[in-house]
Amino acid sequence: MASLSGFEGPRYTAPPLARFFHKLPHLNISLHLVNSTFAPDSEIYLESLGILGSLPAAWLILTLFLLLVYLLTRCCDRKPRPKHSIVILKWTLSFFTILCCGAVGVGLYGNDDVHNGMLELLTAARSIDDIIGNIKNQTGAIESTLKLKVTPLLTELGDVFDDPVANQTARAMLLAALAAMTGNTTSAHNSLQDIMRPLRGVSLSNTITAVHIAEAIRWPVTMAVLSILLVFCVVLLVGVARHSRCALITFSVFGLFAVIISWLLASIYLTASVAIGDLCNNPNAFVEHESPSSLQTDILEYYTTCETRRSNPFSVVVRKGTSAIDAVFYSLSAVSKLSKQLYPPAQLHPQLDVLTTEVNLAMKLISGLAALLDCPPIHREYMHALHAICDLGLFGLTFMLAASVGAGFFFTVLVWLDSHTWIYIRKKRDYLQVDEQDPFLPPTAASQAIAARTLRNQGDGRGSAGLTSGVGGRSFGDRGSPYEPGQYATLNRKFRTLEHPSVGVRRAGHLEPGNSHTLGSSHKKLRPVDGRLGDGPGQYSTLSKKCKTLESSDFY
Repeated sequence: MASLSGFEGPRYTAPPLARFFHKLPHLNISLHLVNSTFAPDSEIYLESLGILGSLPAAWLILTLFLLLVYLLTRCCDRKPRPKHSIVILKWTLSFFTILCCGAVGVGLYGNDDVHNGMLELLTAARSIDDIIGNIKNQTGAIESTLKLKVTPLLTELGDVFDDPVANQTARAMLLAALAAMTGNTTSAHNSLQDIMRPLRGVSLSNTITAVHIAEAIRWPVTMAVLSILLVFCVVLLVGVARHSRCALITFSVFGLFAVIISWLLASIYLTASVAIGDLCNNPNAFVEHESPSSLQTDILEYYTTCETRRSNPFSVVVRKGTSAIDAVFYSLSAVSKLSKQLYPPAQLHPQLDVLTTEVNLAMKLISGLAALLDCPPIHREYMHALHAICDLGLFGLTFMLAASVGAGFFFTVLVWLDSHTWIYIRKKRDYLQVDEQDPFLPPTAASQAIAARTLRNQGDGRGSAGLTSGVGGRSFGDRGSPYEPGQYATLNRKFRTLEHPSVGVRRAGHLEPGNSHTLGSSHKKLRPVDGRLGDGPGQYSTLSKKCKTLESSDFY
């Protein structure tokens, strides 16, 4: 029997991360230490994992409470702030946003590591399941050959050998050889059943399917959630860059969701990390616990450790089955030789030839079965599976845990700073909208007010008194006027020509109330109170031209 029993498998040692998470205190609801051995069927163990996972959730509740208190204290604060404080806040927001993006990026990297680990785990599990399936198939094929083909052929040959012959001694030897073949065939069949019995309930196909479906859902969902967190960061960066009050308020809302998502993910990742750490600290115990009752402990230890000091638990039955088939083959040679001497070839031709073919096939299959039952192929894939989940998977999960905790802190700071920033951003005032008016129509009250104020300001610069409007008798210099001088800087520059010496407006004079509406028309004239200015239209050409601009784009 070919054997690889000299192979010494690598001894498994728990990685540092697994030992770290395994050493975390496992407490029950009464805060007493419980057994940290991985036992998903134990309610006490699951309770201890739930308490560990509730720590980030408790921190989330505290964070939300502090943010609520802060927002309540700041929402009614309307004190103006100097400009440089807003600039400092914007730079601080940008800095922490970049850090938050980096934390989310670390989470994406860890998610990719976990995904690769799960793919490697599935590959190793499929390989182990294929090896077990090949053992079952080959054992079943040998059983089928012996039970369905060899045994019926031996029965048919026995019927042939019942015919009387002259040489009874040779016939007795033939019947004895045939009986030995039948007994060895039964012994080989029983040996094969001893191999199949512990493996009959061993199958990883359902577990592989469940893990594959779970990973097919987990990986894209995690990518989508982390991508959404990055979108929140982009919204904040756009709001900071464009000084957008709307974008900053939007982030204040979605930032709270980001804080909640980050700490909930941290709670899930912490629970999973501790559970995997407990599993990887002693994986063989979990395999023995989850294995079918028909699979003996010595078989599991042989394949999980593959130590040279351990013998193959199937070696005895395989050797017994191989010896039985070899005995069938040797007995077949004697039966073939004697039967050809005692019986005509026509009676032996189909059965004897087919029997020889099937016995040779059984010998070939059972020699390959011995190689399949050695520990190196299964142990090698078992170590690959442990490496996938305990090294690569736990390493990526630790990155995701650290990224979730970091993102939770950074999003908390960003919500705090963002809420402190957008409160002091004021909307820009819109320009006053004035309808355009035909220059040949009488000017509006707004036009008269602006022109009169302009003339008054020009006159005040030369020591004159303010002009009075003829509309309603209201002074254009009143503080109640809706028009502020700062809004018409361009208009003031247009009326600089009003100070031309040809316009001899008396410093202390006033416009006639009845003619104050004629500022916007080119064919009307200003009439001074003291009569020292003439009535000729040419004297006021400059004033007429400038007043026409009151109805054009200078208002806009």
